[in-house]
Amino acid sequence: MKLSLFALVAATGLGAFVEAKKLSHSQATAKLSAAGVKWTSSGGCSDRNRPTCTSFTNVREETINGAITLKRACGCAVTITGGTETGHASGTYSHWNGYKLDFKKASGINNYITSTFTRIADRGGYPAYKAKSGNIYVVSDTMLQDLQFGWQRFV
Repeated sequence: MKLSLFALVAATGLGAFVEAKKLSHSQATAKLSAAGVKWTSSGGCSDRNRPTCTSFTNVREETINGAITLKRACGCAVTITGGTETGHASGTYSHWNGYKLDFKKASGINNYITSTFTRIADRGGYPAYKAKSGNIYVVSDTMLQDLQFGWQRFV
């Protein structure tokens, strides 16, 4: 069993592993649309195996819920520009494994993240912020990138 397939949860005071629910592309986009979270693809496609597409195939439900929570908390426009498609860095807590999303940079979301969360060490040369939930937000010059959801927290 790989850790990337599981979410750690609190159960009667003891940690237990529960398989993280993975969503299809259509399930993820339906949830996002219902919550007013937009998404775009530079290639106009959703094929997971094409780097110019934006795909949510096999995204973790907790990741999609994190994007929805972020939109509700900041009360601003939120547009996802990258999901589980190929072309991102590899690793256990990667885009491909459903832990990360890229977001379009916008002043509302940027201001919310930089004023709400704790500044931590840079990631990839860009400022990173950590929420109490354990989610990590990396802000670049061109986009808000690598929002990593639920990788080291109890839910």
